Amino acid sequence: MFELILWGIVFAVLVIAELSTTQLISIWFAVGALGAFIAAVFSAPLIVQFAIFTLLSLLLLIFTRPFFNKVVKGYTPTNSELDIGKTAVVIEDVDNLKGTGRATLNGVDWIAVSKDNEPIPKGSVVVVEDIQGSKLVVSIKP
Repeated sequence: MFELILWGIVFAVLVIAELSTTQLISIWFAVGALGAFIAAVFSAPLIVQFAIFTLLSLLLLIFTRPFFNKVVKGYTPTNSELDIGKTAVVIEDVDNLKGTGRATLNGVDWIAVSKDNEPIPKGSVVVVEDIQGSKLVVSIKP
């Protein structure tokens, strides 16, 4: 009886955790807990229940999570990705070591960091190599 309650609580907690996030992580463990619960119904030893929980959870995580990440969640591009490859103008010296740097791109003032960690002087024209959060990763335009 203890095992049924244990696996029922584990299952419920994991399902609630999955419903409160969108990460598709605890669902695999919830299915593992369901498998262990079924084993407990048939009076399997506790060690077998833990083995079923662990193996089922890991197998599902390894083999199905990549598929669900592609199909279910998909990839949602952002508008900022359209700015990669564009040119910007440095309005404050970019120096990664000092933590300084700003650039203007399409009339918007951004924090800027140097891609190759080399300082970039104010007034330089740079190419946007990447966008990390609210920072432009830039390099001097050749």
